[in-house]
Amino acid sequence: MPNRSLPKDLRAPRRVLMPAASLANASIVAAVLGAMVVVAVAIMAAGCGYHVAGRAANLPSDWKTISVPAFKNDTTQYRIEQRFTAAVVREFLSRTKYRVVQDARSADAILNGEVLSIETSPVLFNATTGEVTTMLVTVHAKVQFTDNKTQKAVYQNDDMLFRSEYQISPDVQSFFQEEDPALERMSRDFASHVVANVVEGF
Repeated sequence: MPNRSLPKDLRAPRRVLMPAASLANASIVAAVLGAMVVVAVAIMAAGCGYHVAGRAANLPSDWKTISVPAFKNDTTQYRIEQRFTAAVVREFLSRTKYRVVQDARSADAILNGEVLSIETSPVLFNATTGEVTTMLVTVHAKVQFTDNKTQKAVYQNDDMLFRSEYQISPDVQSFFQEEDPALERMSRDFASHVVANVVEGF
């Protein structure tokens, strides 16, 4: 059979080898473009209001004492504000350098809170009895952290949302009784959420 050469457009394409320097330059360009995309996304997220947890500024470094007055309770749950307030005080003491004082006038800053609403909804049921075993608790609260000297808020959130699931006793109504362990866990979790938002500015 005669040896016929294929047309140029059907021949296998030649492999073009790039010099090592060109490959390195291409990697650098790709990394720079990737970084620019990340920065652009972060800027757009900040501009579009994704920081919905609240408004925070850098906390003054010279603060040493804070005061946490009893939270205001707008719900029908009796004394729930006392549990939340005590838990927030403990969380501040264990997580920050601040000393909590009772006299608000002598404190460097004041944290005021208000429990706006508490909602509960069943999540899991006992297959035999049909009783609720796990409940979703949603808390809406208002928090403001104020510089006592300037009377300006360094952190403010008028609708702080906290949501978590808790295993409960068969009697749903007993969940909010003082002796219920689930209520104590919820108070600690709520306090951790509040202090994290205030201190870290989430």
